[in-house]
Amino acid sequence: MSDLLRRDLFKAGGALIVGFGLREVLFGQSHLDTTPRNGVPGPPDAKQIDTWLAIHADNTATIFIGFAELGQGNSTALLQVAAEELDLDMGQLKTVRLDTSITPNQGGTYSSASIQRGGPQVRTAAAEARLALLQLASKNLSTPVERLTVAKGIVSVQGNPAQSVTYGALVGDKPFHLAFTGSAPMKTPAEFKVVGTRVARNDIPDKVSGKYVYMQHLRVPEMLHGRVVRPRGQSAYGAGAKVVSLDEASIRNIPGARVIRRGDFIGVVAESEWDAVRAARQLKVTWDTTPTLPGSAALFETMRAAKTTDKVVLERGDVGVLGSAPHVVSFRINGPYQAHAPFGPNCALADVTADTALIKCSTQDVYGTRNTLARVLAMPLEKVRVQYYEGSGTYGHSCYDDVAQAAAILSQSAGKPVRLQFMRWDEHGWDNYGPAHIGEVRAAADAAGKIVAYEYHGWQHNWSLVETSEQLASGKPAAEWPGAAAQGVSVANTSGIYATPNLRIVNHTLPGTAFLKGAWLRSPLDLSVSFASEQAIDQLAYLLNMDPWEFRQKNITDMRWRGVLDAAAQAAKWTPRRAGPNAASDKSGAKIVTGRGIGLGTHLVSYGGAVAEIEVNKETGKVVAKHMYGAIDAGLTVNPAFVENQISGQLVQTCSRMLKEEVTLSTTNVTSLDWNSYPILRFEECPEVTPIVVQRLDQRPSGAGEEVMAAASAAIGNAFFDATGVRMREYPLTPARVLAALKLG
Repeated sequence: MSDLLRRDLFKAGGALIVGFGLREVLFGQSHLDTTPRNGVPGPPDAKQIDTWLAIHADNTATIFIGFAELGQGNSTALLQVAAEELDLDMGQLKTVRLDTSITPNQGGTYSSASIQRGGPQVRTAAAEARLALLQLASKNLSTPVERLTVAKGIVSVQGNPAQSVTYGALVGDKPFHLAFTGSAPMKTPAEFKVVGTRVARNDIPDKVSGKYVYMQHLRVPEMLHGRVVRPRGQSAYGAGAKVVSLDEASIRNIPGARVIRRGDFIGVVAESEWDAVRAARQLKVTWDTTPTLPGSAALFETMRAAKTTDKVVLERGDVGVLGSAPHVVSFRINGPYQAHAPFGPNCALADVTADTALIKCSTQDVYGTRNTLARVLAMPLEKVRVQYYEGSGTYGHSCYDDVAQAAAILSQSAGKPVRLQFMRWDEHGWDNYGPAHIGEVRAAADAAGKIVAYEYHGWQHNWSLVETSEQLASGKPAAEWPGAAAQGVSVANTSGIYATPNLRIVNHTLPGTAFLKGAWLRSPLDLSVSFASEQAIDQLAYLLNMDPWEFRQKNITDMRWRGVLDAAAQAAKWTPRRAGPNAASDKSGAKIVTGRGIGLGTHLVSYGGAVAEIEVNKETGKVVAKHMYGAIDAGLTVNPAFVENQISGQLVQTCSRMLKEEVTLSTTNVTSLDWNSYPILRFEECPEVTPIVVQRLDQRPSGAGEEVMAAASAAIGNAFFDATGVRMREYPLTPARVLAALKLG
């Protein structure tokens, strides 16, 4: 931009609107709805400062960010990043709701990426804003930029604080129309005043007081209530659900209730929610019940025998040395399908007219959801608007996109706004489950206690690409996501922790259409992979008569892995000894025995270490997690309190998934449709938790939303061995499964 244009621009003033257009991540939302920018749908131009940050006349700022607040505190943490670079107080910053007509497109809120990828984006945007503001202030105060200081958005001349101007006075609610320069300096960790501190979350007061508006709370005038009608529990993904017959007359006694059908998609709408619930229950539909599933009893052997697409993910050296090493372990585990199971079933509200569509939902990716909704509704993309409202927890790709599509179909057909909430059996029975996994691992160590070879084979299928609503309504065939790192065996969990000269990691990808729908569930596949891998590592320590902590120290590759390992062990006051029943706390044949276990693991990018202390009742088979310790090194931690909360939640959820959670199925459909058939950890069963943040101010921020779960699953498995001398090869560790394993010895 020429100097002349810049001078004209600065004379006009402006609301500096800043951000940065990297891909994928998060953000927190106020309940403020604003009109589309410039009267046109998004995404706004990521190269323009105005897309990302607005400075207001009252010396406050609004940050526009494309990531969803999912309860992890990102709506506060990313404001900390902006406040740091802008030299503003937290009380001077706010953000707005995710909206395809307002907020930038940064991709979805996935893979613990809110701070990992979102932090640098926001930081860069704020630094660009500060540079532009200082240039404006320099002209206003007739002082070089180098002689200016900033505090709370007030720019002052060094040595003369009375000579000052506020950000708000410089730009006051007018756009700059400036592109990024790429030259803005950013602060060093030594200069941080806000980043790294325990700022309180900005969303908690309204949540505690009951003022917070969740998706399930939304209502609009003249709306109808809707429910979907499906078989109780899905069959194979490729089979969908086929209607044999439908009797619309079966709900004629419910005034105003209407049947909406599009292909095999069936729903009902009514003016009252209870009438919609009654109509969905009462409507007579005959479904094709042809068996398409292996059933729970045959699931894993069917998976193991299936024709697969095989790929060597990583190979070095020669794993043939496994045949000659002095200490060799072979281990196989089965990991079940597990559900997202949000506390409140997913909900969406759609208002579709002849030429516009507004959908309010809990998607993790408003722009991605807009794309699919435009296809489902056969409408131009620019006519579809998606707004994000936080739901009741999701931990991955639950039914939020499916319910959004279903609400949109119902509204388009009914000609009115429709609020659709899934029933419990819809949510549990038609989820995009975390896929089942078979892991086979072989590991070997030499006589000196060094790991010399490692081999892992994993069987699982990819994630489902087409939501059930679109599949049933349009007949669109089932399809799978292209292969990605999180859909297969994690290299970080199998080859990135220990120094191993000879290794081989192999993925065996199953045909996903023959099994249940699948998608990312918090720490995808990592619990299964580490449950196998870290038990094998632990068993090598046992064969070598070594303490599990000391054996890992001896073979660790990276001091950051060593850091989380030691942090968890030291928090648990670990005393070195050989694991196993000969060292268990009670050798007298008592009914209840105790054990401890240690493990390492991650999702993709950070470092996680955990210690588990458990009790096993040898008469009932019940396993109780008494105390869980978890350590995460996620590089620069913007807010340690938030990461501690994340660690605590991960530890509790891992206990639930390792001890309780399992999707069950017959040969025709999923059968775990409620909290009785799909139990989760109850309050009285929750362990004590100790979270540890390993702060690394000199490192880039990385994920902290799921990175200790793999380590925790391994620690539980190893603690069970320490208590009983028996290795568990399938989870969850239900009483029946535990008693069977103890009987075999």
